Amino acid sequence: MIINQATIAKVTTGFKTVFNTAFDQAPSDYEKVTMVVPSSARAETYGWLGATTRFREWLGDRVIQNLEAHDYEIKNRSFENTIGVDRDDLEDDSYGTYAPLVAQLGQDARAHPDQLVFGLLNAGFTGLGYDGVPFFSSDHPVTGPDGLATTASNSGGGSGTAWFLLDTSRRVRPLIFQRRRDYAFVRRDDPTDESVFARKQILYGVDCRVNAGYGLWQLAYGSRQTLDATGYGTARASMLGLLGDHGQPLGIRPSLLVVPPALEAEGRELLTAERDGAGATNIWRGSAELLVTPWLA
Repeated sequence: MIINQATIAKVTTGFKTVFNTAFDQAPSDYEKVTMVVPSSARAETYGWLGATTRFREWLGDRVIQNLEAHDYEIKNRSFENTIGVDRDDLEDDSYGTYAPLVAQLGQDARAHPDQLVFGLLNAGFTGLGYDGVPFFSSDHPVTGPDGLATTASNSGGGSGTAWFLLDTSRRVRPLIFQRRRDYAFVRRDDPTDESVFARKQILYGVDCRVNAGYGLWQLAYGSRQTLDATGYGTARASMLGLLGDHGQPLGIRPSLLVVPPALEAEGRELLTAERDGAGATNIWRGSAELLVTPWLA
């Protein structure tokens, strides 16, 4: 192949098609657990997190509910993934040699939000949420029915392998994925580019500006207890009975059990088996969907 601007452009077009196809076809789960938020600044502040409202009978004037503001901020971060293609390889018609690597770039880009998001779940026993305590904690500050300060829990404690029960039925989700600039296929392939001219290396890559953060802790329960009928039942009862400020029921609906590969068997037995280990009817069958993600390994 004669290497010139036209042939390089043709190769780049082919690589971009390979990238886009791999990106579109790769599996991804982050949208099941996150609220995806477009960003237009260096960082976004989620002052409304934790605000609760309630209906009242309209007697007299409207009662304005003063919502507590938080200063929880998610800063956008820049990420990149770059490969170099030797100009001599293109000259020798070795385009096909690099196509799988470009496809891998597409798959990696598609999986990157999963890596960020599910990493937050694993770190949630120490990572702070909008209220200044760990996202999974027994000490979330709330206002009790009597108007006095008290605490609520979304943590099962324990010291084993972590698993998580989430309510993903709402527009607001337990986690946030923030997108400032989406994943884009980029290249440096002009013959006058320093990498091409000095090192015979044509660069292809992906870059983006994104980040992930914690949303509403009320919609998530994290536990390191044994994943069995007892632990799962405790998690569901805790979430279903959770009260917001002033004792208002929150109407939480646990709908997704998220586990690492090490707990897949336990998760499937809980949610799909007709009988439990003792031969009795499995009362938790179909009570939630199961999501097994390698990003919790």
